Amino acid sequence: MGKRRGGRELLRSLSKKQKKHLREFGEEHPFYDKLLLLLLLHLCLPFQSDDSDKSSQESDSETEVEQVSGYHKLLATLKTSPESESEEEEDESESEEAEESEAEMGSEGSQETGEAEEGTEETNDAPEEEEATDTAEQMLSQEQADGTDTSCDPHHGVIEEFTDVKHESEFSLETNFMEEESGDCSADRRDSNPFKQHMDKELEEKEIEKMSTLPKTSSQSQWPRLGQVVFSSTLEKQKTFKADKEVDVKQLHLHKPLESTWPKVNKQFLSAADKPTDSSFTPLQRELFCVMNSYRDLFYPERNALTNGEEIRHAYCLHALNHVLKANAQVLSNNARRRDRKPGADTDDHRDQGLTRPKVLMIVPFRECALRIVHVFISLLEVNDKKKIDVSNKKRFKGEYGSDPEEKPPNLKRPEDYEAVFAGNIDDHFRIGVAILQKSMRLYAPFYSSDIIIASPLGIRTVIGAEGEKKRDFDFLSSVEILIIDQADIYLMQNWEHVLHLMKHINLLPLDSHGVDFSRVRMLNLNNWSKYYRQTLLFSALQDPQINSVFNKHCFNYMGQVAIRNVPLTGSISHVVVQLPHVFRRLEADSVTSVIDGRFQFFIDKVLPEYRDAIMSHTLIYVPSYFDYVRLRNYFKKEDLNFTHICEYTKKAAVCRARRFFLKGEKQFLLFTERFHFYKRYTIKGIRNLIFYELPTYSHFYSEICNMLKATDSGVDATWTCTVLYSKYDAQKLAAVVGIDRTAQMLQSKKNVHLFVTGEN
Repeated sequence: MGKRRGGRELLRSLSKKQKKHLREFGEEHPFYDKLLLLLLLHLCLPFQSDDSDKSSQESDSETEVEQVSGYHKLLATLKTSPESESEEEEDESESEEAEESEAEMGSEGSQETGEAEEGTEETNDAPEEEEATDTAEQMLSQEQADGTDTSCDPHHGVIEEFTDVKHESEFSLETNFMEEESGDCSADRRDSNPFKQHMDKELEEKEIEKMSTLPKTSSQSQWPRLGQVVFSSTLEKQKTFKADKEVDVKQLHLHKPLESTWPKVNKQFLSAADKPTDSSFTPLQRELFCVMNSYRDLFYPERNALTNGEEIRHAYCLHALNHVLKANAQVLSNNARRRDRKPGADTDDHRDQGLTRPKVLMIVPFRECALRIVHVFISLLEVNDKKKIDVSNKKRFKGEYGSDPEEKPPNLKRPEDYEAVFAGNIDDHFRIGVAILQKSMRLYAPFYSSDIIIASPLGIRTVIGAEGEKKRDFDFLSSVEILIIDQADIYLMQNWEHVLHLMKHINLLPLDSHGVDFSRVRMLNLNNWSKYYRQTLLFSALQDPQINSVFNKHCFNYMGQVAIRNVPLTGSISHVVVQLPHVFRRLEADSVTSVIDGRFQFFIDKVLPEYRDAIMSHTLIYVPSYFDYVRLRNYFKKEDLNFTHICEYTKKAAVCRARRFFLKGEKQFLLFTERFHFYKRYTIKGIRNLIFYELPTYSHFYSEICNMLKATDSGVDATWTCTVLYSKYDAQKLAAVVGIDRTAQMLQSKKNVHLFVTGEN
């Protein structure tokens, strides 16, 4: 420890120019050679001995740990510390405008959730320099020893991410054969199972043309648990599709290991009220899996992280794993048949693969979600405690995707839904390939050797790249058969463009063959019809036009689509606990594109003049869109209004000042973005007047913001006001706030609507 502390003391003695030169050129300036050698003497020996001890303890299934020199550790320390250094050197007296413009320089791309990791509490600001140095050194020692994907960290340079090459031959589908004793080949003999029925169906060109040109026909049905279910298809009229009242696991055509493991894994969600004959699925899982197992597209907009989130995760993990095991069993079985076939025999019946290997793509928002998915996979593959499956790189995976409980400050008070969404590791830049072969699982598999890819929208976007970039790749998406997008509502808070970019590049013909055996490729893939066979499972916490657009315009499954379309009866306004008059002011717009300009003009002409008077102080303006926020901020500056502003890119010091100025009344207006509230959930004190520039994306945000007024003990309840701007294109959001009955009345009437909530509604 003495040598390490001494090394850090020497590191602190470096000037800014010395550190900058070391970061940029990877070596010290010749003038400081003696100092560099002294640093290496203090850093190399202790770290090398630690690495050698660690490498001797690694299991055979883990990748070998490389020896990391102290020089590289020193270099990494400098690479990972500029953020903390800049925070320490930042002058607190900078103007808010300067801080805001600096933050907005990086607003494009993927910085949305990076602020979420910082925004735990003001008391959790920059750590001590010594602790930061320790953390940086530990991070790099693990990254270089294990080959961490350092491209996820914006403070690192572009370093090639780790892929597991060691186990390539063990997980190759081309060189392995079905184990007779496993009995997995039985899945291939079941001609009635949904997997074979879906993948073996041969579409005709007339049917493809019909799906591309004709509109879909739809029908509705009422299910016990899902509610109002809408079926839509192009090829034929929907047949009566009802949920099974009881599900026998043996009738679901699950792959053999899953039949015995699923009831054990899912036992935690079952209650005593569930029937003994239906002990393996909850009512929600039963109906969802009924749709999944039919290989229809599914959109379920009622996912709740607090209640049914894990139920749904287990259900789609079962479906994805069942699909992969069946597909691989078919390939391995055909490998054995080809090996034993007579010379000159026809091989057309062995078309069992796509143009690339990845079959399932799972899009999730945070690393914690990927960690839970892999844990579910492992649990489903382990028949009992004695028969553990071999998981390559498991220790490294837990280190990178897990979280340290001590990192979270102890005295945070946040809503329960916030704690559920932001639990664990909330890094939003990741991607990992998973290969599954019989009784083994390989984490960090190269994409073209993976069966399942788990990634965030940002993580997959950085691989796909943009047009004109030299280094980009999306061939691995060419033969995806199941696309799962979980927690789609969170991507609205991150960057929805990443999701749209993915949908434009999935199921395209690859630019390279990637060593595929074309004699084994299905004709549907060769004909570029993969998108008509792809099943899309979309889960969200809310109905939103952008999410609906993806489901309606980018899903072409020939089996059709199933969407849950329940309407809210009460709305979140019933959860407002303060006595507050609500005025809903309708603005007129001719089209969706004209709403943006129409809302701005309506606000500055008719709403804002009513609040310019000094009597209407302490006015918070809630703005869901960042672009609307920038537009309003620029207008307020131009008009020289007395205001302050907080957005998701505002630095902590500026947030504290803005909250203090607003509470004391030094600033009349506070511009407040929805994404800041999503990531931070601070209670803003001092509000007397509320203006919702647009209805919130999350309906419960409406009641949360309104209930902030009770945090102000000023005894002026009668002067509180709340104004909401809406148009006819906000029907879904409006229904989620006021309920479906009031929404119908408000859309029919062009007058302003006044509602008074007593706190008892």
